[in-house]
Amino acid sequence: MNIKNIHIGSLIRTKVEEHQISIERISRFLDRPEDDIEMMYQAKSIDTDVLLKWCKLLKFDFFRFYTGHLILYAPQSRVDNAFRGKGSTILFRKSIYTQEVKDFILDRIKTGTMTAGDVVERYKIPKTTLYKWMKKI
Repeated sequence: MNIKNIHIGSLIRTKVEEHQISIERISRFLDRPEDDIEMMYQAKSIDTDVLLKWCKLLKFDFFRFYTGHLILYAPQSRVDNAFRGKGSTILFRKSIYTQEVKDFILDRIKTGTMTAGDVVERYKIPKTTLYKWMKKI
C-alpha cells in the first residue's frame, strides 16, 4: 500500500477478493452494471457517494487512506491548530493517527529508510508519540 499515491480501485478490488463477494451481489448493491464495477476497480479515484457505498458493503473505511495521506503529507501547523473561517473557529484538540499511518511510519523506521528524527521533522509527529509507538513493537 502506497499511502502517498492512493489507487482506490485496486484497494477496493483487494477487499472484494478478501471477502469473496460476487460481482452480481456488488452490482445489485450499488445499482450499477457489472461493467461499471470493473471500471471502478481500474479507477484511481471515485465519487465519495459511491465510495461510501463500498464502505458499507465491505464493512471497511476506505476514507482512512485519505486521512492517513493528509496526516503525513499535509500536517497541521503546530503553531496554530485553529482553522479560522468567516466568523468561526474550529479547534483541533488532538491529532488522530490511523493504524495504517502508524504502520507506514514504523515500517520506514524499521527498514532504515528514515530515522525517528527524520519522521519527527518531516511529519511533525511529537517525539513522545513516536516513541510510544516504537515501544509497542
